[in-house]
Amino acid sequence: MRSLYAFVILLFLAALAHAHPAGAQAFEGRYFSGEGDAEYLQLLDTAARLFHPDPEYQNISMLYTPVWNGFVEGPTWGAWWIQNSYGPTYCSLPFFVEPYTTFVQNAQDLWFSHIGDGKTVGEKGWVGPDGCLCDAAAPTLVYYKQGDGRIDIHDWGMEFTAAGVVMQSELLLISRDPDAIRHYLPLLERSANFIETRRDPSNNLFLAGAAGNLLAPSYAGWHKPDGTYDKAYLTGLSVTYIAALDRLIELEKLAGNTDKAALYTERRELAKQGLPLLTTEEGYFIKSMDPDGTKHGVYGSEKHGYFDAVCNHDAIAFRVADDAQARRIYEKIASLPGLRPHGVIITNYPGLDDTYANTEEWLWSFGTWVNGGHWTTCEARMVLGYYRLGQYDDARRSMEHILGFARQFRMDNPLVEFGAQPYQPKEPINCVYDNWGTPAAMIRGLFEYLYRADALTLLPHIPAGITRLEQRFPIRFGTKRLFLSTHGNGPVTAVRVNNEPWEWFDGESITLPYDRVPQLAVIQIALGGAALPEQAMNVEEQQEPFPEAGDSFWDISSFIAATTETSSGCSGEEGGKQTHLPVLQVPFAQLGMFYNRLAEAGLASCYEARHARLACAYMNAIHTRAKMKSEDKINMLPEVSQYAADRSYVETAVKLADGLVQTVTAYEGSGDPHKEKVFAIWKNVGKS
Repeated sequence: MRSLYAFVILLFLAALAHAHPAGAQAFEGRYFSGEGDAEYLQLLDTAARLFHPDPEYQNISMLYTPVWNGFVEGPTWGAWWIQNSYGPTYCSLPFFVEPYTTFVQNAQDLWFSHIGDGKTVGEKGWVGPDGCLCDAAAPTLVYYKQGDGRIDIHDWGMEFTAAGVVMQSELLLISRDPDAIRHYLPLLERSANFIETRRDPSNNLFLAGAAGNLLAPSYAGWHKPDGTYDKAYLTGLSVTYIAALDRLIELEKLAGNTDKAALYTERRELAKQGLPLLTTEEGYFIKSMDPDGTKHGVYGSEKHGYFDAVCNHDAIAFRVADDAQARRIYEKIASLPGLRPHGVIITNYPGLDDTYANTEEWLWSFGTWVNGGHWTTCEARMVLGYYRLGQYDDARRSMEHILGFARQFRMDNPLVEFGAQPYQPKEPINCVYDNWGTPAAMIRGLFEYLYRADALTLLPHIPAGITRLEQRFPIRFGTKRLFLSTHGNGPVTAVRVNNEPWEWFDGESITLPYDRVPQLAVIQIALGGAALPEQAMNVEEQQEPFPEAGDSFWDISSFIAATTETSSGCSGEEGGKQTHLPVLQVPFAQLGMFYNRLAEAGLASCYEARHARLACAYMNAIHTRAKMKSEDKINMLPEVSQYAADRSYVETAVKLADGLVQTVTAYEGSGDPHKEKVFAIWKNVGKS
């Protein structure tokens, strides 16, 4: 009854549609179904479960804060970081719907509301140059440089800025919202122009000083003979800037700015011309090159002889490297077992010899933080690379490793000991946004999704063992919603959209021109000559109303009571009764009625309705979790952690409720027709 989507599938030839090949295993999950490799299909379904209130696993909405009505890095990290959100956000954007699209935009607005202008003073007294984004920001603070280590020599957030442009541009290309594009495009242009100030016209490389990289402060720049540090040519800045320009060019086209599209195209081509100087004979990228020609990151060299994973997996993920080079980069990664000792990639192997820090100290030691630690935001981009190159078992191992932490409510980052342990083990549970990178990449990697000004290109990457796959949730493309399925394996041989033949495809891709795609598109893809089921498949979003106030559905008092008393204490407190659960300012039943009235008014898909539904979905998750615990179907944690895990469900529901109430009550007198209508419905619900 409470599922996010109900699926109406009318089968004209049921026997053909449901016939199972000999030996094939069928899997029917909530978010994925299919045939073939049932374990992989289940892994995909579990990945999707991590994005919805779930009785068994932590989910991404547990990272909501009402302070800015958006995502936060984690309960011990009260801001929004570019580096940490890069992988999870980029990979999630195609399947994010409301309220997550609002949550992620509100979080990213923290960066763009603080964009450097040469005047505004941020933390540490830093005044960011015009267009400079940041390491992290919150409503009243911004770090224009990386804030740990020898901050006196740190450069501005150069690659942070490029990655911020990638994420915001991708978000806009997916939404195609003209008002949003008009608002953000000038800001994105300022950021691109800021990066352009670092181009060396003699070689088309980009200069960055210490901590100017994405995984800062692992990069120290050029250590000059006199002992000081200066700027060097940073590969990651070239790679991420090219990825940013790819998307900025498409945005300019979408906005009708042909002159600017041509300008950024020229800049992108120049940036690509510099890449051979940063490429080894084996085909992979070095980390950086000093102005005197010294190279950092040539594996096996006597000096600086490590392999830098970050710029290399990003070059694969964002198609900065062509297919041939991408394969050569992967071959190098696969030849170095030390890069993935636990099935997930670390930042570099072996340890760095060119940081400005003492690598004998724990934080800087090899395998801990930015020197060989694991970051799941990076893993997300690596998993995209695995899918692009057909290395599906690598993606499987990555997801299985992260699930080990999810089952223990230890979704922490970075993961220390080369990816084996949480960074904050003394917390009763951990919940950090980075960790959603791998599950998001497992989903995005299946079709890659290349958004352009006029079309979306799908590139199917379906594991060989899967002979049928259905995604039971929509992919966004402007105002349109796409439901995808594949049959068979191998090259693309036929495509249907809403049961009609589709002509825009080749063996590797399907092109969906925006003006030709229906508002609701059911897309069937035949692979390797497989026959497509002769079925009329009508996928409808059907969300049932919530029970009226007074129904037992709204009673979670026993669950709350069980999370407020413990003999051993939670969150580092002494034993005894807990009194720190937030006070609920509005009954959940009122939110349920609010959703029902919005749906009756034809507003079920609006942000406010989706936010209300998400908060109320926790009732179902809580009831199911309590039942599973009573039946010994939940993986029980140590006592302190178990109470904290249970309590996180109530705390998240309360925060979601409080945030929505704050948002909607602020609509009064706004003059905006939609907001005024929503507020009137809210006010009437409150009277009933």
